[in-house]
Amino acid sequence: MSLKYVAVEDIPGIHQDLRRAYRTGKTKSVAFRKQQLLNLCYLVEDNWERIKDAFIADMGRPREEAELLELNGTLIELKEAYNNVEKWAAPEKAPFSWLWFSMSPVLRNEPKGVVLLISPFNYPLYLLLCPLSGAIASGNAVLMKPSELSPAMAALLTELIPRYLDPEVYRIVNGGIPETTKILELPFDHILYTGGGRVARAVLTAAAQHLTPVTLELGGKSPCVIDPRCDVKTAAKRIMWGKLINGGQLCLSPDYVLVPDWFQDTFVEALKNAYYELHPVEPKVSGQVTRMVNERHAARVKGLIDDTKGTIVFGGEVDVESKYAAPALIKDVRGDDSLMSEELFGPFLPVVPVKDVDEAIEFINERDHPLNVYVFSNDSAFKEKVFGGTQSGTAAANDTILHVLAHGMPFGGVGASGTGYTTGKYAFDTFTHKRCTMDSPSWLDPALMAARYTPYNVSPNTLSR
Repeated sequence: MSLKYVAVEDIPGIHQDLRRAYRTGKTKSVAFRKQQLLNLCYLVEDNWERIKDAFIADMGRPREEAELLELNGTLIELKEAYNNVEKWAAPEKAPFSWLWFSMSPVLRNEPKGVVLLISPFNYPLYLLLCPLSGAIASGNAVLMKPSELSPAMAALLTELIPRYLDPEVYRIVNGGIPETTKILELPFDHILYTGGGRVARAVLTAAAQHLTPVTLELGGKSPCVIDPRCDVKTAAKRIMWGKLINGGQLCLSPDYVLVPDWFQDTFVEALKNAYYELHPVEPKVSGQVTRMVNERHAARVKGLIDDTKGTIVFGGEVDVESKYAAPALIKDVRGDDSLMSEELFGPFLPVVPVKDVDEAIEFINERDHPLNVYVFSNDSAFKEKVFGGTQSGTAAANDTILHVLAHGMPFGGVGASGTGYTTGKYAFDTFTHKRCTMDSPSWLDPALMAARYTPYNVSPNTLSR
């Protein structure tokens, strides 16, 4: 299945059609939203195997991994929105106040309008459909721009979404830089962009022309801080598993390990053992590690490991043509190393020796806020010291990756790792305008509110007492 780009000159008309359809009010019906969310669940369930085939076509992703972390996670999010949309969308009464209760203050959860979702290549189903469920639940019309770097998935969704959702109010536009640039010239009521910081700056610049609010789901270099007293074997296995999920192409991927210098060799040996336990057969043969998304990214990670001054313990070979990067463990990595120059987004794990936990915290704080901080320790004080002494979008102790799937928890970055939230009720709130309404009866004037009118003959403070 090939991916067909939309004609650039057609994009403004698509946007106008969405705006016109939104103004009919059809998306404001909660029953309509609920039916669309149910249809979205069926889209995933009915096409389970085709979706896994698309993952294989785009990145050689193992079917079991796709099902465990993306298909199941997506379906959970969609069902949560379906089961809760009536409650989320219901008007909310304001807290009781003797001063204002007679005016019946109410908070209305209203859609923002026509919103734009720009999703990335690495989790092309989860990172499009989960925000989409929030946008549908909150009553918006939606324009979707999936990543052209995952063409099989983008083509599949382009086929399926008009079959399962109302095409008047939910549209997909495919394309590259010219098409995305044209989209961003148009006025939207909210933009959600998931991807890297460089493009995020372009999105923010374009959005500023229309004063459009923006949610950014970015990434960063998420560290793992090691307490030598932790369960070393389990910590090493969970870090190595998290590192190699999707070939390291995950915004939450453990990017590097901070370990006391005297403990480095012990922990490196544990990481090495964990790798060979997880991958007794070379991944290039077994197909158990996802390949780089394209040759450009394969060449990028090759350049990073070719320039490292650290000691390569194992792996690191890169075949650019086949997009295969062999998982690698590198020790004695310093802060100015090539592997520390950017988010790796590949299957390489640098180990950075530090003096102690205080130096580890300082190392983290000298850099951009990461999307996540991982700490491995059985000591509550140690964990609290790391969590309390650093800043990140999320944080997790003694595991990697799985916390993003925790029910009812927000997921989002801070600073360079993003802003805003995109999961569950938090996704609904992202695309919702909280509109305050009041109804002031006329009998209030002689009884309570006469003092606001001129000529004044009472203290202005009377109204606020």
